[in-house]
Amino acid sequence: MTEHKLTCDVNGIRLDKFLSSSEIGLSRSMAVNLIDSEKVTVNGKLSNKKQKLCIGDVVCVTVPDPVPYEAKAENIPLDIVYEDDDLLVVNKPKGMVVHPAAGNYEGTLVNALLWHCGDSLSGINGVLRPGIVHRIDKDTSGLLIVAKNDQSHQKLAEQIKEHSFTREYEAIVFGFLKNDRGVIDAPIGRHPVDRKKMCVTEKNSKNAVTNYEVLNRYKGYTHIKCILQTGRTHQIRVHMAYIGHPVSGDSVYGVKNEKVAFNGQCLHARKIGFVHPKTNEYMEFVSDLPPYFKEFINKLSNISK
Repeated sequence: MTEHKLTCDVNGIRLDKFLSSSEIGLSRSMAVNLIDSEKVTVNGKLSNKKQKLCIGDVVCVTVPDPVPYEAKAENIPLDIVYEDDDLLVVNKPKGMVVHPAAGNYEGTLVNALLWHCGDSLSGINGVLRPGIVHRIDKDTSGLLIVAKNDQSHQKLAEQIKEHSFTREYEAIVFGFLKNDRGVIDAPIGRHPVDRKKMCVTEKNSKNAVTNYEVLNRYKGYTHIKCILQTGRTHQIRVHMAYIGHPVSGDSVYGVKNEKVAFNGQCLHARKIGFVHPKTNEYMEFVSDLPPYFKEFINKLSNISK
């Protein structure tokens, strides 16, 4: 059993919705089940799923220990850019989930890595995330690094924490960016209502800095390069939406009805650089823009003529 103590920061939200949108990661049905099983109290008293909370209410939740799940190896092709005894650099396709989670226990990068590497993956992040040092979103394509042993994992994670890890992205964003380059320095935290989203906020947030540079402009869109100084969840997507230029095709933070039809999010992790955990050599890798990205640029180029 694991006990969680949460403080409500929204007026009028239903108890079951509050729990399902919290950082605990419960589904709505599981939240209702825990409430019905008398595993949830509000200000020390049992409640029901329909109770509406007030700011400052203290919600205590007892979550049963999960049944252990062992990610399964699957023979899924991988685009491996580099590999040695300590790490891999993988070029992840758009649409692939990085690690197993509710609703996505198969077909993930981890399933593919287990087939390719066997037991040669770091165990720091547990059985569901072996080898995963950092991640990119399902609908973001591009490069990420995977650790084969715990020592490599720790040293790579330290570089990310110290912001010495090079991460460069390219994106097509909605609208015409006037400035050729800029810096977005705005803290990111959990959205106060929709806990599955992030937002720019001063409350319970972490500093986040994104540098951007315009590569090309089209009619209604701008092609940019982004260099991350920090690595917050959804950072580029949140920051670009914050300044009024969301990533094209972003179903969460983007424009709902874009004028130019495109199949999904246009964001690519193009470059990654780090100091090798064993040799101390600086290594840098670049991934060409994938076909979906190039096709969208061609479409925008034809429209802009």
